[in-house]
Amino acid sequence: MVKFTLRSVPVLLALCALCSCSDPVKPGSTAKDPQSAYDEAKALLDNGSYESAITAYEQLEARFPYGRQAQQGQLDTAYAHYRLRDTESTVADCDRFIRLHPNHPNVDYAYYLKALAYENAKADDWFEFLPQQPLSERDAQAVSNAFETFKTIVTRYPQSKYTPDSREHLEKLLEALATHELNAARYYLKRRAPLAAVNRAQNVIRKYSTSQGTEEALALMVQGYDTMHMDTLRDDTERVLRASYPDSRFLARK
Repeated sequence: MVKFTLRSVPVLLALCALCSCSDPVKPGSTAKDPQSAYDEAKALLDNGSYESAITAYEQLEARFPYGRQAQQGQLDTAYAHYRLRDTESTVADCDRFIRLHPNHPNVDYAYYLKALAYENAKADDWFEFLPQQPLSERDAQAVSNAFETFKTIVTRYPQSKYTPDSREHLEKLLEALATHELNAARYYLKRRAPLAAVNRAQNVIRKYSTSQGTEEALALMVQGYDTMHMDTLRDDTERVLRASYPDSRFLARK
């Protein structure tokens, strides 16, 4: 007969802990096959229990790593992270799916969700209670990433059902990026840094020439060149402004 003493208790507790970790299946999942496991996770997702759904999808992929259910689960996990406003995780999930399944019929959705995540990235959790910031006032890198990702959809998947909406997003993002550059150019002019202002205005002309900000960009360049006493460049730019926008409100100020 084996006798247990108080000294044996820590050892017994450690053994119990090891035994409890030996089961790879977390409590709560009763699925016996990949479809059942996916259905359980999807039910949580549809119910808005996003964190629980993510855990269920991770369990699905761990138990049944191959097949369409695991692949769809990867996309659903990205969507759950998106609904939780976790930009970094959403982008990472989408990039992983794109890397693992570049020819998947739903890979365009991965790009689309990634672009939306960038576009809606939070600037600061502390200001989450405030109204949504205008695109032109958000992190420029995130907006630029969104623009490039939407452009990938339009150019690489022209027949995708997400392409029409991506085109609309591109138009808004183009204006936002142009406005961001214009805001910077105005700031530099006020700070008496005309060269920096001209460079930012030139970005609008080079990168976002179809935006509505082109007219003001030319006007800011004229002002910057004038401040630097670069008369030839000033006059050449003003001629372009007059030819392109003969009724420009910026010319009326002269």
